[in-house]
Amino acid sequence: MSVNRVVLTGNLTKDAELKQTSGGMAIVTMRLAVNDRRKNASTGQWEDSPNFIDVTMFGSRGEAVSRFLTKGKAVAIDGKLRWHEWESPAGEKRSKLEVVVDDLELLGGRGEGAAPRAVSEASFADDAVPGMPEGEDIPF
Repeated sequence: MSVNRVVLTGNLTKDAELKQTSGGMAIVTMRLAVNDRRKNASTGQWEDSPNFIDVTMFGSRGEAVSRFLTKGKAVAIDGKLRWHEWESPAGEKRSKLEVVVDDLELLGGRGEGAAPRAVSEASFADDAVPGMPEGEDIPF
Protein backbone atom coordinates (compact mmCIF):
# COMPACT_ATOMS: atom_id res chain seq x y z
CA MET A 1 0.00 0.00 0.00
CA SER A 2 1.19 3.54 -0.67
CA VAL A 3 -0.06 6.96 0.39
CA ASN A 4 0.15 10.02 -1.84
CA ARG A 5 -1.13 13.05 0.14
CA VAL A 6 0.24 16.57 0.31
CA VAL A 7 -0.96 19.39 2.57
CA LEU A 8 0.64 22.81 2.07
CA THR A 9 0.08 26.42 3.04
CA GLY A 10 1.92 29.23 1.34
CA ASN A 11 1.64 32.25 -0.91
CA LEU A 12 1.15 32.38 -4.67
CA THR A 13 4.18 33.74 -6.54
CA LYS A 14 2.07 35.08 -9.44
CA ASP A 15 -1.54 35.18 -10.60
CA ALA A 16 -2.98 31.75 -11.42
CA GLU A 17 -3.33 30.91 -15.13
CA LEU A 18 -6.64 29.53 -16.38
CA LYS A 19 -6.63 27.46 -19.58
CA GLN A 20 -9.15 25.15 -21.24
CA THR A 21 -8.53 21.78 -22.84
CA SER A 22 -9.95 21.17 -26.33
CA GLY A 23 -12.76 19.27 -24.55
CA GLY A 24 -13.61 22.32 -22.42
CA MET A 25 -12.12 21.23 -19.08
CA ALA A 26 -10.61 24.05 -17.04
CA ILE A 27 -6.97 23.75 -15.97
CA VAL A 28 -5.65 26.23 -13.41
CA THR A 29 -1.89 26.38 -12.88
CA MET A 30 -0.09 28.29 -10.16
CA ARG A 31 3.16 28.33 -8.23
CA LEU A 32 3.21 28.24 -4.45
CA ALA A 33 6.02 29.54 -2.23
CA VAL A 34 6.34 27.51 0.98
CA ASN A 35 9.01 28.44 3.53
CA ASP A 36 11.22 25.96 5.33
CA ARG A 37 13.19 26.98 8.45
CA ARG A 38 16.87 26.11 8.40
CA LYS A 39 19.74 26.99 10.67
CA ASN A 40 22.51 28.88 8.89
CA ALA A 41 25.73 26.96 9.66
CA SER A 42 27.95 30.06 9.48
CA THR A 43 25.81 32.47 11.55
CA GLY A 44 23.89 30.03 13.76
CA GLN A 45 20.69 31.97 13.01
CA TRP A 46 17.42 30.41 11.82
CA GLU A 47 16.42 31.56 8.31
CA ASP A 48 13.45 31.05 6.02
CA SER A 49 14.34 29.10 2.90
CA PRO A 50 11.64 29.18 0.19
CA ASN A 51 10.48 26.18 -1.82
CA PHE A 52 8.61 26.86 -5.05
CA ILE A 53 6.00 24.25 -5.91
CA ASP A 54 4.00 23.91 -9.14
CA VAL A 55 0.31 23.33 -8.46
CA THR A 56 -2.51 22.33 -10.84
CA MET A 57 -6.27 22.32 -10.28
CA PHE A 58 -8.77 20.84 -12.72
CA GLY A 59 -12.45 21.36 -13.46
CA SER A 60 -15.17 23.83 -12.61
CA ARG A 61 -13.99 24.37 -9.02
CA GLY A 62 -10.63 25.55 -10.31
CA GLU A 63 -12.31 27.81 -12.82
CA ALA A 64 -14.55 29.28 -10.10
CA VAL A 65 -11.70 30.20 -7.72
CA SER A 66 -9.11 31.16 -10.36
CA ARG A 67 -10.05 34.84 -10.30
CA PHE A 68 -9.24 34.98 -6.56
CA LEU A 69 -5.84 33.30 -6.96
CA THR A 70 -3.65 36.36 -7.29
CA LYS A 71 0.02 36.99 -6.57
CA GLY A 72 0.72 37.02 -2.83
CA LYS A 73 -2.58 35.35 -1.87
CA ALA A 74 -2.23 32.87 1.00
CA VAL A 75 -3.78 29.47 0.28
CA ALA A 76 -4.02 26.04 1.87
CA ILE A 77 -3.86 23.08 -0.49
CA ASP A 78 -4.69 19.42 -0.02
CA GLY A 79 -3.76 17.17 -2.93
CA LYS A 80 -1.45 14.54 -4.35
CA LEU A 81 1.91 14.45 -6.10
CA ARG A 82 2.16 13.76 -9.81
CA TRP A 83 5.36 13.31 -11.80
CA HIS A 84 5.71 14.37 -15.46
CA GLU A 85 8.39 13.49 -17.95
CA TRP A 86 8.75 15.05 -21.41
CA GLU A 87 11.27 15.91 -24.06
CA SER A 88 12.24 19.53 -24.73
CA PRO A 89 12.31 20.93 -28.29
CA ALA A 90 16.11 20.54 -28.12
CA GLY A 91 15.68 16.81 -27.43
CA GLU A 92 16.60 16.92 -23.74
CA LYS A 93 14.66 14.79 -21.26
CA ARG A 94 12.88 16.90 -18.64
CA SER A 95 10.79 16.02 -15.59
CA LYS A 96 9.00 17.74 -12.75
CA LEU A 97 6.93 16.93 -9.70
CA GLU A 98 3.73 18.92 -9.13
CA VAL A 99 0.80 18.92 -6.73
CA VAL A 100 -2.67 18.17 -8.14
CA VAL A 101 -5.26 19.92 -5.96
CA ASP A 102 -8.13 18.01 -4.41
CA ASP A 103 -9.12 20.86 -2.09
CA LEU A 104 -8.06 24.50 -1.88
CA GLU A 105 -8.84 27.08 0.79
CA LEU A 106 -8.24 30.81 0.49
CA LEU A 107 -6.59 32.17 3.63
CA GLY A 108 -6.47 35.69 5.02
CA GLY A 109 -9.14 38.37 4.89
CA ARG A 110 -10.85 39.69 1.82
CA GLY A 111 -8.28 40.86 -0.66
CA GLU A 112 -5.43 40.20 1.76
CA GLY A 113 -2.47 38.05 0.80
CA ALA A 114 -1.48 37.29 4.36
CA ALA A 115 -2.40 34.24 6.33
CA PRO A 116 -4.80 34.61 9.25
CA ARG A 117 -3.36 36.16 12.39
CA ALA A 118 -1.60 33.53 14.43
CA VAL A 119 -2.54 33.09 18.06
CA SER A 120 0.47 33.80 20.24
CA GLU A 121 1.24 33.25 23.91
CA ALA A 122 0.78 37.00 24.45
CA SER A 123 -2.89 36.59 23.51
CA PHE A 124 -3.39 34.63 26.74
CA ALA A 125 -1.15 36.67 29.06
CA ASP A 126 -4.02 38.34 30.96
CA ASP A 127 -6.40 35.36 30.93
CA ALA A 128 -6.80 33.19 34.00
CA VAL A 129 -6.20 29.48 33.54
CA PRO A 130 -9.52 27.66 34.07
CA GLY A 131 -9.53 25.70 37.34
CA MET A 132 -6.36 27.38 38.63
CA PRO A 133 -6.68 29.50 41.79
CA GLU A 134 -5.88 33.17 41.14
CA GLY A 135 -2.26 34.11 41.81
CA GLU A 136 -0.93 30.53 41.56
CA ASP A 137 1.85 29.54 39.18
CA ILE A 138 1.11 27.04 36.45
CA PRO A 139 2.67 23.71 37.51
CA PHE A 140 4.54 22.98 34.26
